[in-house]
Amino acid sequence: MTQTAQPEQSLPIRSGSGGGIEPCTLVIFGGSGDLTKRKLLPALYNLKLDGSLPANYAVIGIGRKAWTDDEFRSMARGGIEQFSRQSLQRDTWADFAQRLHYFSGASEDLTMYERLRGRIEEIEVQFNLPGSRIFYLAIPPTSFGPSCEGLRHAGLIYPADRTDRVSRVIVEKPIGHDLESAKSINMTIGDVFDESQIYRIDHYLGKETVQNIMVLRFANSIFEPIWNHKYIDHVQLTVSEEEGLGTRASYYEHAGALRDMVQNHILQLLCLIAMEPPYSLDPDVIRNARMEVLRSLRPIRGTDVERATVRAQYTTGSIKGREAPGYRQEAGVRPGSTTETYVALRCHVENWRWSGVPFYLRTGKAMPRRASEIAVQFKDIPEILFNTSPQTRQAPNVLTFRIQPQEGLALRIMAKNPGSRATTHPVDMNFNYDDAFAAPSPEAYERLLLDVMAGDSSLFMRRDAVEASWAWITDILDGWNAQDQRWLPEYPAGTWGPIEADKLIATDGQQWRLV
Repeated sequence: MTQTAQPEQSLPIRSGSGGGIEPCTLVIFGGSGDLTKRKLLPALYNLKLDGSLPANYAVIGIGRKAWTDDEFRSMARGGIEQFSRQSLQRDTWADFAQRLHYFSGASEDLTMYERLRGRIEEIEVQFNLPGSRIFYLAIPPTSFGPSCEGLRHAGLIYPADRTDRVSRVIVEKPIGHDLESAKSINMTIGDVFDESQIYRIDHYLGKETVQNIMVLRFANSIFEPIWNHKYIDHVQLTVSEEEGLGTRASYYEHAGALRDMVQNHILQLLCLIAMEPPYSLDPDVIRNARMEVLRSLRPIRGTDVERATVRAQYTTGSIKGREAPGYRQEAGVRPGSTTETYVALRCHVENWRWSGVPFYLRTGKAMPRRASEIAVQFKDIPEILFNTSPQTRQAPNVLTFRIQPQEGLALRIMAKNPGSRATTHPVDMNFNYDDAFAAPSPEAYERLLLDVMAGDSSLFMRRDAVEASWAWITDILDGWNAQDQRWLPEYPAGTWGPIEADKLIATDGQQWRLV
C-alpha cells in the first residue's frame, strides 16, 4: 500500500487532568526486578532520547538487593544495551544515569517508609523537583497493601484534589485471580489512593496498532457505516505465544491461559473493536465506552461453558525444529496438573450493533509462532456474478490488525486475475508501521509511562472494568470447576491447538485463520 504524504492531524491524545508533563519523581517498587530491567528503564531511556521526558525528573528503584546507586545504574545500562529499541548514546546516558537512584528495602517492612521519605525528599531537593510522585508497583499483589499503607503512613501521598503537585500509582497485573480477589485488591489500593490517581496498566493497550483501532474506526468514513452486524460476519482475536512455560511455573500453575491472557489483554482488545463511538477523547468517556462492551457480554455459564469454551494443554512436540517438552514435564508443574495452556471461546456482545455476530477468542502457549492479530471478516457477497460456484467459494473480505510481531494493518480484497477470463483472486493491501514511518514504533511502556506523567488515563483500566471482566471470567472458571476434569484435551507443542477448538468454530461453518 503506497503512502501519500499528507498534513499531520494533531490528536488531543493527552487530555487528562494533568494537561502537560510536569517534573516528577518516579519510584519503582521492584526496582531490581526483571520488568524494570527489560521494560521500564529502557522505556524511560527511549523517552529521554526522543525528548519526551520532562526536563527535570528523577527515578528511584526500590528492591530487596543491597545495591548502591552505581550498581542500579549498571543494571540499567545492561538492560538498555540489551532491550532498548534505540542504541545507547554516551552523552544521553550520562545525563540519564545521574538521575537513577536506588533504595534498599522490603515493601512489607513498614518501618522503612520513613527512611524512604527522607531519601525521596533529599533527591527532590538535589534536582529542584516540586514533589510530584508516581509510584510503580512492579511487585506481587500480596505486597500492594503494605506498600500503599506504608506510603500513606509516611505522608508520601497527596490528596487527589491538590493542584500544585500530584500523587499517582501504577499497578501491574495480575489484579486478582477471580472476582472476589480483584475486589479485595481494588479496595486495598482504593483505601489509600483516589480512583483518579490509580493507573492499572495493560501493556497491550500501549501498542501502536491497538491505539490505531480507534483512529481507523472513527477517523475514516469508510469503516464506521459497515462496522455492525449487517456487514460483519464474525471477528477472530488470536494471541499465540511461541514459548512454553519457561520459568513461570510458580505463577502460571495458579493462573492458566484464561486468567493470564483473556481477562486482561484479550478482553480489552475486544472492547476496542466492539465499543460504540465515544463523543470525545476525554479518558473517562473512552473508558465508559469500553465498559459498555463488558456489560454487554453474554455470560457463559452452566452448560454454555461446554458449548462455548475449549481448554487444553500442550504435550511434547517440536517448535521450529527444536524439541519442546510437554506442559506436565516442565519444571515446577504438578504431574497431574489441569492448568490450561490454551483456551478458545465463542462469545457474543449483546447489543444492537453486534446482534448475532460471534467473537472467537483464542490464546495458547507453545504454538508455531508468536503473533497477535484481530481479524474482522465481512459477510459473503451474494451468490451471483463472481460467487456462484459452491466448489470454489470466493474468499471473504477481511480487515486484519497485526499487533505483533510486526505492527500494521491488512485489508484483503478480491481482484481480477490477469488474462481474458473474469476470474478473481484475493490480494492484501498492507500497511506496516516500520515501513510507513521509517522508524520502529515506540514500545508500549514508553507510551503508557508518558501518559501517567501527563495524567491521561485513557489506556488504563478503571476499577469497574477490572471487576466486570473478572465477573465474566469467573463464570467460566466456576463452570470448569464444576466439570472436575482430571485430564484436558491436548495439542503437541508447535501446533495451532487441539482439534476441539477446530470443532468449536466449525459448528458455525468457520475455521481459524492461519496467523
